Amino acid sequence: MYFFVRLAVFLTAWTLLMGCERQDSAPLDQQLYIWQRQWTPAHDSALQDSRADFSTLRVLALQAFPKTGWSRARIDPLLLKRDGRPLIAVIRLDGQLKSLNQDEVTLQIQQLIIDWQAQGLNLTGVEIDHDAGNARLPAYREFLAHLRTLLPTALPLSITALPAWLDSPELPALLSTVDSSVLQVHAVSDPRRGLFDPDQARKWAQAWSRVTQRTFYLALPAYGVALLPDASGAPVVESEIRIERDGERRELLADPQQLSKLATQLRNDPPAHLAGLIWFRLPLASDRRAWSLTTLGAVARGDSLNSRLALKLSEQQGLHDIVLTNEGNLDNAWPERLTLAVQGCEGADALAGYALQQSPDLLTFTRLRDGRIAAGGQRAIGWARCANIDQGASNVHP
Repeated sequence: MYFFVRLAVFLTAWTLLMGCERQDSAPLDQQLYIWQRQWTPAHDSALQDSRADFSTLRVLALQAFPKTGWSRARIDPLLLKRDGRPLIAVIRLDGQLKSLNQDEVTLQIQQLIIDWQAQGLNLTGVEIDHDAGNARLPAYREFLAHLRTLLPTALPLSITALPAWLDSPELPALLSTVDSSVLQVHAVSDPRRGLFDPDQARKWAQAWSRVTQRTFYLALPAYGVALLPDASGAPVVESEIRIERDGERRELLADPQQLSKLATQLRNDPPAHLAGLIWFRLPLASDRRAWSLTTLGAVARGDSLNSRLALKLSEQQGLHDIVLTNEGNLDNAWPERLTLAVQGCEGADALAGYALQQSPDLLTFTRLRDGRIAAGGQRAIGWARCANIDQGASNVHP
């Protein structure tokens, strides 16, 4: 009898244990930053196309600069109201500010909240983005505690946080003043290390999970920048707006394959308290250095990534337009070289970004500069007036 009682207890414990092991973690939430200071008609389609994959929008709303003072982003409230997703207003307080005037900052934020709510926007939180140095974290904590007491109780307060804060003994107290934090694991701190290091990002996330007792998110990059040297040789970061400066541009781009692998790891084995991923930033069709929304959505969903480059020829009265298409879900660099088998060509030329070499039976287009073809997009590379182009014998060379 004793044996059977012990066996029953063991089987019950084993069943409970197996049940716990089978229990899946809650899926990681996927959110988006909208970081344009001035909205354009392109935001309409970008919002519509992002609805299926991203639950919440964190919108740059207000900025404070050391010299020029306060500036509001020119959002389109009608688009946001029609979109209907939860909104978190992001207030950017420049890290170069000498100090934070609690009363002034609080007044600006309170007025922003009043204005957004009066416009019928679905405001569900406020995020403070302030790159404070470690020595200023005590003062920053006092500011956040003050702000929390004056915000509506039902309105969560979050902050953007830096991995460098992990070295500060002030961090636990700082995190206790807010409802959640967003750990930013992308930046150009050292050009030799690039824009993003997935192994380092995961280590930071693990370390953050051991410090915080509250929900946190990871801010991940879906963009690129160019680095230019200044007079002292230090890098100057160029994003979407071109900087008129001489010198070679070094392009840094977050790798979708790397980010996809990291996101999968985090989904399968999330650090404690990690609630989701926030992608920086919502791409517009005109963005030069952001992933396409097709690629971003595929990474967020965990889809397998692939590029499928192909040549497309359209002919009208003997004139062929030569176009590269990307039928995959992964943005792709312009191919280094394309060759077309031809006969009876009267003329041909390359468009910007490529050079043409011509022989009686072959057209060779060679890349002159770097560029990308968005997933689902296309790019014209040249034209040819030929009696015949054998598309089956033509090739795209990476």
